[in-house]
Amino acid sequence: MVKPTINPEDNWHHTDIRIRYKDTDRMGVVYYGNYLTFFEVGRAEYMRSLGFPYSELEAKGYTLAVTDATAKFHSNVGYDALVTIKTRISKLTRVQVRFTYLVVDEEDRLLVSGETGHVCINEKMKATRMPPDFVQALEEVI
Repeated sequence: MVKPTINPEDNWHHTDIRIRYKDTDRMGVVYYGNYLTFFEVGRAEYMRSLGFPYSELEAKGYTLAVTDATAKFHSNVGYDALVTIKTRISKLTRVQVRFTYLVVDEEDRLLVSGETGHVCINEKMKATRMPPDFVQALEEVI
């Protein structure tokens, strides 16, 4: 995996991954359900690049639970293709955060676009405000 970066011009975080054989279906293209996993990879690397990996958030007693997910399929690739997961925050409140994703190939051809919504929950599984230092880290890049 190539080291992720945030593009200062548009605030998209970039994570490159190579398509493995296990990511493909019988037609030889990426199985559609794997794109949600790619979104998760992009989101986790984005947060890590902000200095706030999920493990740190969870150590503080918080989790970001997925409330909704959407994906629109534009094109496809197969085994051994290099794709870039572009991730950015499109909405932030005290309790919720929404991420937007673009998955593109090496020619910057759009493969999949999508979003995931998340609510912050505490150890009692109740919606709660996100920790102030976490919100501050997110606000610096949106």
